[in-house]
Amino acid sequence: MSTGLRSILSVLFLLFMGLLFLLPRQSQDVLTWFGNPLSSVLEIPLTFVASVQQKVEETLDHYITLQHAAEENQLLTQEIARLQGEINHLKEQAIISEEFEQLATYQRLTPMKTVAARIIGRNVSNWYRAVVIDKGQHDGIAQEMGVITEAGVVGRVIRVNPRTAVVLLLTDPNVAVTGMIQKSRDEGIIQGTPQGTIQMKYLPPLSPVEVGDQVVTSGLAGDFPRGLHIGQIQTITKADTDLFQAAEITPIVDFAKLEGILVITSFQESIPVDLPDPLPPPAS
Repeated sequence: MSTGLRSILSVLFLLFMGLLFLLPRQSQDVLTWFGNPLSSVLEIPLTFVASVQQKVEETLDHYITLQHAAEENQLLTQEIARLQGEINHLKEQAIISEEFEQLATYQRLTPMKTVAARIIGRNVSNWYRAVVIDKGQHDGIAQEMGVITEAGVVGRVIRVNPRTAVVLLLTDPNVAVTGMIQKSRDEGIIQGTPQGTIQMKYLPPLSPVEVGDQVVTSGLAGDFPRGLHIGQIQTITKADTDLFQAAEITPIVDFAKLEGILVITSFQESIPVDLPDPLPPPAS
């Protein structure tokens, strides 16, 4: 549209508005009658524009609401993850506390003197099977001390540092403990194997050992008292050329799940008995 035409339309619009206010009532009615169709025509695009504007505003409001909801959902998801982590941590602490409570109860009831320790490291390889505990020389730990749980025998201390110690497990071939079949009282040597199992060697050839028999410490080596549980007989082998029987033992302790142990610092093998005074020598 040219500038001249735009100016003419503007002047005509101003004259129309002036006549509408200045002319008599009859003239105003005529102009109003003429303006009604025009206003109806103008109302259509104005209504459309208003409707579009309203839709845009509603869409923006909805988008903003969704953004707020997404942010709140993300915050809630993070809070749920944090709470789940705390729950898992508390569950873990409860499990460890229950295990150490069992150790503490056994420690109070047993006549042996023991030091409770937590396992802080593991080394299970083809070379040796050992764990690291958080007690050492400053806690009274020394080499060759026996290590147990409330269930039974774990192994033996092989290295001691000021604050830590290394415990070789009973499944290691370098550990040997004197054991005894609890039912028949036959004795043998309990030793680990390269495969990580436990065997009992040098059983008497005529021993009536059976699968399922319980095996305990015999107390002859001085590192463990008599009667601590080791496991039960799983299989028995004896070739015709063998002088002794051998057996594989299922250990009572689950070495893969150990969390805490007790180190035996001292024990009394037997209860002293007051013997009667010796008889006087016969009179000559």
